[in-house]
Amino acid sequence: MRVLVAEDEPLIALALVERLRSLGHEAIGPAGDGAEAVELARETSPDLYLFDVEMPKLDGLEAAVQLSAEGHRRPVIVITGVEDEGLIERAIASGVSAYLTKPIDTVALQAAIGLAAARHAEFQQLEAEVERAQQALEDRKIVERAKGLLMSALDLTEQDAFRRLQLTARERNLRLADVAARIVDQQALLAPKRA
Repeated sequence: MRVLVAEDEPLIALALVERLRSLGHEAIGPAGDGAEAVELARETSPDLYLFDVEMPKLDGLEAAVQLSAEGHRRPVIVITGVEDEGLIERAIASGVSAYLTKPIDTVALQAAIGLAAARHAEFQQLEAEVERAQQALEDRKIVERAKGLLMSALDLTEQDAFRRLQLTARERNLRLADVAARIVDQQALLAPKRA
């Protein structure tokens, strides 16, 4: 896994890079501040972010939020030298997958990486399911609208209008929603002519 490291303490940063390598991961960086981490993330597209919370220019949480807003959302592990409930709540609100306190133990780091990657994968799967459900709802709306247009323009029952949509979709090898969208787009042709 390619892990972007952002830590403003040079010795800690180098230790993190070495730990990551010893665990079989590719370390990117280290970045010395949040702004540099954002730039590195844009340039390298890592698989995971390992960010210190308190850094100059831009803290780790703000960097993670900014990257997510730009479409560079990845699993995020934050590290900090202080235990602070407010910070934990802020980390959760920022979409952080795992939280470690210094000094970082190699076993804890490996566990956090596995946990962060798993949570991120679950989140992506949920997002995809929501997107599919939203598309199904939009498809259903367009089919219902096309059915209504066919019913009123051709004096069909709801069942007959739906059958006509299905038959056209089958004959033209199109999705039902695509046929319905074409009917809705061309609804002026179905309107009764005025004398």
